[in-house]
Amino acid sequence: MDQKDDSLKEIAKALFIINRHAKTAPEPKHLYYIKKETINKLLKEKKAIKMGLHFSDHPKLSNQHSTLLVKVDDYYFHIPPTKEDFKGLKHLGSLDQNYRNPQTKMSLSKAKKIVYNYINYKPVKKQDSSNRRYTSTYYTPSSLGKMEWPPIHPSRRKF
Repeated sequence: MDQKDDSLKEIAKALFIINRHAKTAPEPKHLYYIKKETINKLLKEKKAIKMGLHFSDHPKLSNQHSTLLVKVDDYYFHIPPTKEDFKGLKHLGSLDQNYRNPQTKMSLSKAKKIVYNYINYKPVKKQDSSNRRYTSTYYTPSSLGKMEWPPIHPSRRKF
C-alpha cells in the first residue's frame, strides 16, 4: 500500500468520525460543512465516487427528499445532491442497510486535524475569554457612590 492509499484511508476514517459526531452534536453545522467540503474536494480529485441517490431517512417538513451517496475508500457518506446529480445519477430508492461503514476508532480532534489539513482550512481562533468583561443585556450601571443625586446628564450641568 502506498502513501496515497494510506492518506485516503485516513481521510475516510476522519470523515466517518466527523459524520458520527455531527449526528449527535448540539451545533453540527461546522462538522457537516467540513464533511461536505472534504467530499467535494475528493470528488474533484477523483478519489471518491458518486454511487447514486437515496431517499433520506429524515424527510424535511414531511417532504421526501434525496441525498447523494458517495463512496470514499471503504466508507459511504451522504451529502446534499446538486441538480446535475439528479439528471445524471441513478436513484437507488430507499436507504440500503447493506451500505455499512467499517468500525472505526479515532478522536474527533484528530479527525478534524486530518480534514482541516486536507482542505486547507484554518479554524477561527476564539477570543481569549480571560480578558473579556461580562456584560449582561440586563446590566444597569449603579449610581451608588456618585456625588450628585439625582444623576444629572453631563450636557445639563451648570458650572
